[in-house]
Amino acid sequence: QVQLVESGGGLVLPGGSLRLSCATSGSITTIDTMGWYRQRPGKQREMVAISRGGPVDYADSVEGRFTMSRDNFKKTISLQMNSLRLEDTAVYYCNVHKWLNDVEYWGQGTQVTVSS
Repeated sequence: QVQLVESGGGLVLPGGSLRLSCATSGSITTIDTMGWYRQRPGKQREMVAISRGGPVDYADSVEGRFTMSRDNFKKTISLQMNSLRLEDTAVYYCNVHKWLNDVEYWGQGTQVTVSS
């Protein structure tokens, strides 16, 4: 069983920065996919950044502004968000996709609000 806990959300001005963190427990291997998703108001959940053990893939909308880091030893991931825009307002979720049994795990989500 894998458990995920996000932290670091909050209210920020446009152009500001936030850093999200995801602490995990349970069995996670280096080949399991870890990443961040978000759900904006009135929209479906979408991928923000994911790592399948190698380079990070980013959504076009955050490329160059967001940076995901993965620590395979501590089994944590973080998301550094810079140059935040109003449209980045969303609930951000940490995600793990286990390669062995094709099971996905989600955190409870953390709210990020970009507003002036």
